[in-house]
Amino acid sequence: MHSATILFGILFGLVVQAYTLPVKNSTALDEGKVRLKRKYSGGLSEKHLSHLHGAYEIVDRDEMTAMDQILEVNRKFRAPRGLTLREGDIATSHIRSAITCPGNSCLWPKAIDGFVYIPFLLSPLYDDMDRITIETGMQDISSATCIKFIPRTHEANFLDIQPRYGCWSFLGQTGGSQTLSLQTPGCMWSGVAAHEFMHALGFVHEQSRSDRDHYVSIIWKNIIPDQMHNFRKQLTNNLNSPYDYSSVMHYGRYAFSEDGGPTIIPKPDPYIPIGQRDGPSMLDLHKINVLYSCGSTE
Repeated sequence: MHSATILFGILFGLVVQAYTLPVKNSTALDEGKVRLKRKYSGGLSEKHLSHLHGAYEIVDRDEMTAMDQILEVNRKFRAPRGLTLREGDIATSHIRSAITCPGNSCLWPKAIDGFVYIPFLLSPLYDDMDRITIETGMQDISSATCIKFIPRTHEANFLDIQPRYGCWSFLGQTGGSQTLSLQTPGCMWSGVAAHEFMHALGFVHEQSRSDRDHYVSIIWKNIIPDQMHNFRKQLTNNLNSPYDYSSVMHYGRYAFSEDGGPTIIPKPDPYIPIGQRDGPSMLDLHKINVLYSCGSTE
């Protein structure tokens, strides 16, 4: 008993020391934030310790947004030759280099019955749970819009969903076989899948809206210098819709942070949560319906 007490005291002292000594040799992880993974004893879940302006902040993985997860996965690979990822996960090629969709030229066509059918192929490399996750992302969009994802039969234009390296999509319909990458297991969140499907529908990230400066402040000094281009505003069609802090398309607060400080702060309340990973918000679904004129036959 005496030796067990001594051993417990030593272990407790080491735990206290780990949380009181300065952290050295930190590794920049998760979209540039300085994070340290530690296992908690006593059955508690694993969490991240984030270095924020010299203080420590406990960040549960459950608080990660879809975009946080995407950036965490995508930082680990290099895009294939001829492919560039803009804003972290919007794929462009030498053939299609713009991330705008002038005149709605990249929208998927509406059928005579008022629905927008998007054919897809799902790689046989996915297991049953992967398929359920991806199809849940589809269902979260199609259940409240006129967008319908259908297995491809003979259609010339379709999404080819592959477990490639990273989570990424082209913007809107590009024509022909259109790759949409959802790596397994990293991208296997239904909210991540819905995020990439919304890119395929033609949506850019929420904080890229042309009117974003009225709603968020971009903290340029905290951004990794060679990643500042990811925060450029786009000439977007905002569809007469309010800015959506809760959009599944919104960057997280620390996206591409160089020193652990926030890169995006909401206005006027800096504590408003931004982004999430659950799936399309009500405003996301509303904007899909407006963009594709759901409810009307044109």
